[in-house]
Amino acid sequence: MIVAFGDSLTAGLGVGPGKTWPAQLEALLKSDGLAVRLVNAGVSGDTTAGGRARLAWSLDGAEPKPGFAIVALGANDALRGLSPESAYINLDAIVGELKKRGIRVLLAGMLAPPNLGADYGEAFKAIYLRLADKHGVALYPFLLDGVAAEPSLNQDDGIHPTAAGYTVVAERLAPVVRRFLAAP
Repeated sequence: MIVAFGDSLTAGLGVGPGKTWPAQLEALLKSDGLAVRLVNAGVSGDTTAGGRARLAWSLDGAEPKPGFAIVALGANDALRGLSPESAYINLDAIVGELKKRGIRVLLAGMLAPPNLGADYGEAFKAIYLRLADKHGVALYPFLLDGVAAEPSLNQDDGIHPTAAGYTVVAERLAPVVRRFLAAP
């Protein structure tokens, strides 16, 4: 089992069942003959602090125990201009706890909106690189690669992908997740 641990981008705010990136990714992996179950543990509005606070609750009752996790948090921290260092500390605790439980981690990064300035953007982007290096986990640098700032792939809010946008996210994640699952 793979748990997708994230915010509204994972939960699929604004799209119907089966249209989120976790649901579409599961379908793609199954079409390759992989026997996987992907559990969507996305909560709209979650920051890295919120994700950290609910991590144990999300995992303790899971059956079977997840073997893999895709951690996709940080978008709301960036949108609110929260401290990149606080986001780092929270994500560090999340990744550390997952590893302690024997759950392999794929970290999906996020970029800060450009209106927060180049310094903030670079500091935020560096969070994910630092964490991947520190913990030796796989990194997908930007969850919304190919979707962000593409009006036809985003809802009217300009933040949340449409179903077609989530298809792009799933299609771009699929080869990374295939390699991730195949690695020892």
